[in-house]
Amino acid sequence: RLIGIQIHGDAAFTGQGVIMETLGLSNLPHFSLGGTVHIIINNQIGYTTPATNARSTLYTSDIAKLVNAPVIHVNGDYPEEVAKAVSIAFEYRKRFRKDVIIDLITFRRWGHNELDEPSFTQPQMYKIIRARESVPKVYERKMEEEGIVSKQDAQTVRSEFANHLEEELSASKEYQPEADHLKGKWSGLVMPREAVTSLDTGVDISTLQHVGEKSVAVESTFSVHPRLLKHHIQPRLKKLSEGTSIDWATAEALALGTLLMDGYNIRLCGQDVGRGTFSQRHAMFVCQETENVFVPLNSIGGSQGKLEVANSNLSELAVLGFEYGVSIQSPQVLPIWEAQFGDFHNTAQVIIDTYISSGETKWLRQSGLVMLLPHGYDGAGPEHSSSRIERFLQLCNTPMDMSDPSAVQNPNMHVVIPTTPAQIFHLLRRQMRRNFRKPLVVAGPKTLLRLSAATSTLQEMAPGTSFLPVISDTMAGDAARVKRVLFVSGKLYYDLSKAYAADSARIDGQIAIVRVEEICPFPRQELIEEIARFANATEFVWCQEETMNAGAYSFVQPRLQSILPDGHKLRYVGREPLAAPVTGVSRVYKAEQAQIINDALIGL
Repeated sequence: RLIGIQIHGDAAFTGQGVIMETLGLSNLPHFSLGGTVHIIINNQIGYTTPATNARSTLYTSDIAKLVNAPVIHVNGDYPEEVAKAVSIAFEYRKRFRKDVIIDLITFRRWGHNELDEPSFTQPQMYKIIRARESVPKVYERKMEEEGIVSKQDAQTVRSEFANHLEEELSASKEYQPEADHLKGKWSGLVMPREAVTSLDTGVDISTLQHVGEKSVAVESTFSVHPRLLKHHIQPRLKKLSEGTSIDWATAEALALGTLLMDGYNIRLCGQDVGRGTFSQRHAMFVCQETENVFVPLNSIGGSQGKLEVANSNLSELAVLGFEYGVSIQSPQVLPIWEAQFGDFHNTAQVIIDTYISSGETKWLRQSGLVMLLPHGYDGAGPEHSSSRIERFLQLCNTPMDMSDPSAVQNPNMHVVIPTTPAQIFHLLRRQMRRNFRKPLVVAGPKTLLRLSAATSTLQEMAPGTSFLPVISDTMAGDAARVKRVLFVSGKLYYDLSKAYAADSARIDGQIAIVRVEEICPFPRQELIEEIARFANATEFVWCQEETMNAGAYSFVQPRLQSILPDGHKLRYVGREPLAAPVTGVSRVYKAEQAQIINDALIGL
C-alpha cells in the first residue's frame, strides 16, 4: 500500500556515500522495504561541476549495478517517454519488490540559485540551452501539429494553471498547517514542557526472575554452544535465583523482556548486536547443528511484543538513518542502535546533526531512538576508546546557568553515562514508560560489562525504584568530615573507589565521590542536594579520564559552577587537552591514569 520514491540529483547519486550504503541495505533482512523507485534528475551538472569531474563512471546510475537494479534511461525532452519510463518502473517495483532506477536525462535552464549565472562556468553548454525552446513549448507545438489541441486550448491551459498558482500563492500567506504530530499512532502522547528523569520503572522480582529465565531458555532439541551453556546460561540462572551480582547483559535482557511483556515492540540493530561486540549479550542463539537462529525473549508468553534482532551490515550512516526512520513511525517501538565501539557513530554524524538532535525542533517529530555507544579508556589507544560524548553534549539545548531555580530544562535529547546494570535497566524502561519520546544517548560500558564491582541486585530493579541521575557518595561515611567532593562519571568511578579503599586510612572520610549519571538534562536539583550534604567541603572537583577538551567537562563546568556555594571554584582533574582522544602508548596511558587518580585523592 506504500511505495518509496527517492528523487536524486545526478551529482549526488554518484558522489554521496549514503546512496551506496542505502542500496547495500535494500535487499537485506530487516531492512528491505519491498523496493524503491529512484528518480535521478540528471541535468548533467552538479552546482558548477560538469559530469567529467563529478563521476568516474559512464552513467550517473552505474552505482546501482551494486544491487543489479535495472536502469531506465529516458530523455526528458519527450514527456510521453518519461511517462512510459515511470509506468515501467512502478510496475517492476510492484511485481519484483526491488529497487529500480530512472535516469531522467534533462538540463537545468537557470542557475543553481537566483544569484547564480551558469554561463560563468559552462558557457558553451548554456549557449546551447538558451537557444532551445522549453520542453512544454516543444510538446505543445507537437500536439498542435497532430491536431490534439488548438493554440487556444493550450493558451487556456496555461492561463488556468498560472491563475491557480497565483491563487495558491496568495492563500499560502494565510495558511496555517494542521499539526498532526500527536495524531494517529502518536495520540495519547504529549509534547513535554520539561524533562522527566525520575519515574518508577521497577518490576516485581518474581517477574524479573521469570523474564530472566526465559531469556536463556531453549528447547531440548536446540543445540547450544557448550561455552554459552557454561559461561552464559548457567551463571545467569544462578544470579537470578540469588537475586545478586546481576550483570549488564542480564539487566538489559530484563528491561527488554519486561517491555515486551508490556506489549511494546523492540528493534535491536547494529553490527553483531545479537551476540554483542564483547560477546556479552547473546540475545539470539544459533543451533550448533542446523545454524537455525532462536531469540529466547520472543517466547516469554502471553500477548507480548516482538524483539527484532537486526544484525546490520558494516554501515553506520545508512543504518542509523534507517533506525531514525523507524523511531518516528510509532511510539510503540523501542529502536536501539548499538555501535560496535562508541566512536563508530562518526561516520553517521549527519544523521545525528540533521535528524536525531533537531528533528523535534524542526518538524515536531518525536524520536525515542536509543544509541548505545561503548565508551571508556582502557589502554587500547585513541580509536575505539571514546564515544565523543562531548559532541552530543554540544548539540544539547539546556541552559548554561543553573543558578535560577525557575529555569526549565526540556532538552532535545538525553545523554547518560550509567555505572550500574540497574541504571541501564531503568533507562531502557523509562524510555518507553514516559508519555513522550526523546532520543537517548548512552555512553555505555566495555570493561564494566564483566567487572564484579559493577553489578546490581534484583532489589534495585523492584517496584519503587527508578533511574538515579546522581548516585550519592557511599565511601565517606560522616558527611560533616568531607573536605573535598569529587564529581565523576563512568568507569573512572571504580578506579577511584578502588584507590580510595586502598588508602582509606589516610583519606579518613574526607573525600566524597558523587557519580553524575545523567549529564543532560543537567541534574541540577540532585546536585544541589548533594552539595548541601557536605556543608564543610572546601573543594569541589570534576574528575574525568577524558582529555580536557573532550568528555563532559565543557558541558558540566559552567552549569555545576553556577550552583556551587559562593566563593568556590570548580577544579578540573583529568588529562590535558589533546588532538586525539588518548595516547596510543600503553606506558604513557597507565602513567596518565595513575596521575588522574593521584591528583583526585591527594593533597588534603
